[in-house]
Amino acid sequence: MASLNTHPAGPAGDTLSVEISAPTAVITFNRPAKRNAMTEAMWLALPVLMVELASDSRVKAILLTGAGGEFCAGADVSEFPQTFADADKARAYNDLVEAGRYALTHQPKPTIAVVPGLAVGAGCGLAMACDLRFAADTSRFAMPPARLGAAYPFPGVQQLVDLVGPARAKDMRYSGRLVPAVEALRIGLVDRVFSSEALLDEAHHYAETIAA
Repeated sequence: MASLNTHPAGPAGDTLSVEISAPTAVITFNRPAKRNAMTEAMWLALPVLMVELASDSRVKAILLTGAGGEFCAGADVSEFPQTFADADKARAYNDLVEAGRYALTHQPKPTIAVVPGLAVGAGCGLAMACDLRFAADTSRFAMPPARLGAAYPFPGVQQLVDLVGPARAKDMRYSGRLVPAVEALRIGLVDRVFSSEALLDEAHHYAETIAA
């Protein structure tokens, strides 16, 4: 096994980091005080990081997780007054978010979302963009933009429909409710559920099996 390398990802600084311990790379959303909500800088860094990992011969599988017992609470709404200040800024921001989701969806190496807690809004979308989703038994998922009077990009909605079917996707979108891990497993939103203590180890073991 190669030595562990840790470094921040591009302009996001230490709020989005990657650790490489061949054959696995672990990307961590690292804003625990904000439940790992994604800043504009983090969205900007994610596609760059995906390109770097795609070309890194040490990496055979990629885990995506969050610090502090949460996965990702979505986009950082504190930035919305600036990012949605006018139509041009809103369009640019939405394109940036979609580029991050697209980079995950089209990463040529297997990706696994390792969800220790909340995966809400764009956080749920990032999990869906991965090839597989492993959750803790205490994890919860939601797509709540309707509660903010906001829409959600079509590709993300389509991924939700592909995973859980039209009726369940409508339920999640219309209600914005939190879906517990056991239900998420039953409806196909996640692929494995483990105890919080075992989650990351199980994900690493699975990634190493893929790499082998």
